Amino acid sequence: MAHDAQHSSSAAMRTRAVTAAAVGTALEWFDFTLYGALAATVLPKLFFPSMDSTSALLASLATFGVGLAARPLGAIICGHLGDKLGRRNLMLGTVTVMGLASMLMGLLPTYDSIGVWAPILLVVLRILQGFALGGESTGAQLMAIEHASADRRGKYSGLLGLCSPLSQIMANGVLLLLASTMSASAFDSYGWRIPFVLSFELVIVGVYIRLKVSETPAFVELRKTEVVHVSSPLRDALRLHWRTVLRWMLFFCGPAAIFYLIVVFSLSYITKTLAIPKQTGFLLLMGANVCAIVGALAGGMLSDRIGRRKALAIGSTATLLMLFVYFQILDTKSFLPMLAAMGFFLGFTQFQSGIQPVAFAEAFPTNVRYSGSALAYTGANLIAGGPMPVLAVWLFSVCHGSPWGVVAVCVAFNVISLIAILTARETLGIDMNRTDSTSAVTGDSNYVSAGIGNGRHT
Repeated sequence: MAHDAQHSSSAAMRTRAVTAAAVGTALEWFDFTLYGALAATVLPKLFFPSMDSTSALLASLATFGVGLAARPLGAIICGHLGDKLGRRNLMLGTVTVMGLASMLMGLLPTYDSIGVWAPILLVVLRILQGFALGGESTGAQLMAIEHASADRRGKYSGLLGLCSPLSQIMANGVLLLLASTMSASAFDSYGWRIPFVLSFELVIVGVYIRLKVSETPAFVELRKTEVVHVSSPLRDALRLHWRTVLRWMLFFCGPAAIFYLIVVFSLSYITKTLAIPKQTGFLLLMGANVCAIVGALAGGMLSDRIGRRKALAIGSTATLLMLFVYFQILDTKSFLPMLAAMGFFLGFTQFQSGIQPVAFAEAFPTNVRYSGSALAYTGANLIAGGPMPVLAVWLFSVCHGSPWGVVAVCVAFNVISLIAILTARETLGIDMNRTDSTSAVTGDSNYVSAGIGNGRHT
């Protein structure tokens, strides 16, 4: 009887943990995604009006990249604190910082009102957003994965993977509604501010839900050892697990580059180069993100059946093939083929992102899991994700309107990603409560020499 009650309580906490992680992360991604859509459409003329159209677009997209560049700092600081102090408290802090930065962004005066201070303050708020998301992304993943049972980690991972496309649907849906019901001048004047200001109320909901979740079992076990008291998680992650950090960072460069190519540059390409209305562009992205939700869930669940490595290889191969026909299909300007191309492309990108949380979490022992996972995740976004929209605009201009320069760079990232997957070891079923206690205290690096792990060792 007592055992049944304990089992029921554990199952309820697992459900609560994945719900809190998914809802909070979706709300943070909503704010971050909202900015990405506006950076490609509205913000250039509001915050960089003194530049020509191409330079203004580049400057606006650069502010988007600044947010991504700030993510490693958030990952490093929050990762270190999360490995020392626990996952739960960090998650309350990151969602609050994101909400405040977003609300202030919605109240920010434009260039016409305060001159150069407008883009300066915009960059500062983007840095705060990026810092919060850098700590949030990995922490929420660990909060859910470390609560999950061994046979459902992939499923929980897929549920977390749908946060980004869900936020894309929410953000683009709100923008589509506002753009459809307001005049262009009204939208440019104040309509774009509404989602930023209202998002803070949603963040309060996220904080409330997270207050109901206990600390993860893996970190509770870690507290019983001496490792949490004597180790330096960031130092140990870089010193003892740098191969694992590097491998998974190189893997995620592919999905990160392609993700931002689709959701940021593609919107600019559709609305400016192809002269398709913004409303149609927002609608295409919403449809593609419905496919991305299915892809994230499918990737996570399939990885529970065939393993992380095989499932990731399937997704990476699909996106590699799609790169060679993506822009040709967009150039048809036909809605259904464009929707199918964007849906397939983003679907298989998120197929990999649905596996990423569990693959990263299983790759590291508990005492460096937050730090190591955050370094790999945000490092990939810094190298490939953040620069991609700006790089794509520049390559498109240099190649005189041809997309093949953009395609070549994304193919390179995708090939590197696939190689990293194929050279990794399988981690399905690995013990999540293991710690690097020996190496943290004595400097023994046997765990490192084993690479990512053989999937069964403890």
